[in-house]
Amino acid sequence: MQFSEMNLLPEILRAVEEIGFTEPTDIQSGAIPLFLQGKDMIGRSSTGTGKTAAFGIPIVQMVAQSDGEKGQVLILSPTRELAMQTSDEVHKFSKYLQKVNIATVCGGQPMDGQIRQLRGAQIIIGTPGRIMDHMRRRTLTLNNLKTVILDEADEMLNMGFLEDIQTILTEAPEVRQTVLFSATMPSAIMSITKQFQTHPEMIAVDKGQKTVDNISQFYYSVPQVAKNDALKLLLEYHRPKRSLIFCNTKKMVDELCSLLNDSGFKSIGLHGDLKQSQRNQVMRDFKSGRNSILIATDVAARGIDVEDVEAVFNYDIPQENEYYIHRIGRTGRAGKTGASYTLAAGRAQLMKVHTLERFMGAKIEEASVPKLEDIRARRLEKFSSDIKQLVDENGGYEWVKFVEELEKDGYNPKDIATVLCAKLFGKDKKLAAVKNIRKIEIASSNPDRVWLNLDIGVTGKIDANFLLGVIVEATGLPSKAIGKIYIFSDYTNIEMTPENANLVIRKMANYNMKQRIVHFTIASKSREQICERKLKEKKYGAGQGHARQRSYNSQRGAKPGYKHYNDK
Repeated sequence: MQFSEMNLLPEILRAVEEIGFTEPTDIQSGAIPLFLQGKDMIGRSSTGTGKTAAFGIPIVQMVAQSDGEKGQVLILSPTRELAMQTSDEVHKFSKYLQKVNIATVCGGQPMDGQIRQLRGAQIIIGTPGRIMDHMRRRTLTLNNLKTVILDEADEMLNMGFLEDIQTILTEAPEVRQTVLFSATMPSAIMSITKQFQTHPEMIAVDKGQKTVDNISQFYYSVPQVAKNDALKLLLEYHRPKRSLIFCNTKKMVDELCSLLNDSGFKSIGLHGDLKQSQRNQVMRDFKSGRNSILIATDVAARGIDVEDVEAVFNYDIPQENEYYIHRIGRTGRAGKTGASYTLAAGRAQLMKVHTLERFMGAKIEEASVPKLEDIRARRLEKFSSDIKQLVDENGGYEWVKFVEELEKDGYNPKDIATVLCAKLFGKDKKLAAVKNIRKIEIASSNPDRVWLNLDIGVTGKIDANFLLGVIVEATGLPSKAIGKIYIFSDYTNIEMTPENANLVIRKMANYNMKQRIVHFTIASKSREQICERKLKEKKYGAGQGHARQRSYNSQRGAKPGYKHYNDK
């Protein structure tokens, strides 16, 4: 189906053509016709599939054909950046429709300006928190609401907006169209659909396969303690003009940002603890090129749309498969090629890489971390090329007289050139303390270490990478303080020193993990018993790998009762 076959207004078709859309994506083909029919929908779609246009185009048409009353459409976004990005896109679709007015309301902006926008806007785009603020102030009422769209619904829940969303949907008119877009479908999302949607139709498109076709994907098996050096070596070898680095915790973002800046890299961090003014400055610096490396968490990076990101680095492997698609989808946009580099430490993280391959239906190539010698050779090759080009272009002609004066003083031109090359080429200060990464065998258990028992396992949808990040952030321990992590069906064993184990027990008492209270205790079983149990699970296929396969199969399935379109 083409845009011209969707009964869209000529003004919208003109705007779509100007934007450069040639034919609709799968999510657009499935969603736009149903949207215009007023049906409730669930759209399962990853980043880069044209999701914003899938709801932006039909809502503009619906408003243009209405009586013009304000407050007809509400679009909820998890972050200010995504709300602003959505607003920009919807404005483009309504470019030639003068009677369509849009209000964007989110944190970090003056309330009085938003109140003025709300007075005449038919389409309201904002974050749940700020929408609730306006509802409490009575500067926004939902009496005329005909359509509610929850964009990135899974992220809004992850950020703690569930109660706000429930309040907004409860106060909205009972007769309305409710549309939900989400990359994942956790139980909380399904609960919202049951409570607030009427016979929704599901549109499930490919889980990102198309969005990664032009992205070269690599992973590197490195020891956990060598991750920092591996990242520096990769950055210096590839030297992307603009790159994104993803970490799983805010603490890791700050630590890595400080580490890279101390080494001479121009990096800047982005996470949820930053004020809106700080976030704005971070994005200005990154877009302008003042800082060529942006280090971020998944939630903080939602809604960021920066062109010409040449590479994405996964310092930590994401917890959810869809997040990996979201991450690497930041590069290779607008027909350009991109690259992603993932650091995998230990057996559990290597298993996660292979799970991602199955999920995407695409290969992530194993590669070796570049050596210092490789980087020097590449730098030298570039240095030589630059000199040859300048000579061919008669560059530096104004220095001829200066060199001739040195010759008169008895200095050989070759000696002069040699000294200048040594001075200009210099040493790579960014890698001053970096060593080559060598593969090492996993060390055997230390008799001075104990096993910490955690009463959540595979059934609680955790993995080793997640636990590592949570413990580091909650306790302040360095990642190298945590040894082997064995995850069983309903509990987990973590190896560390007795002192660190007691610190975890003290600081993480009654800790809330994956929406449940968990408990840490010193394991009563011996090291030999725990290792023996792990070997048995590996032999007979039980435990984490088995549960992952069940999870993977369930993700591919559909919930009975929903109609599916373009399900690939």
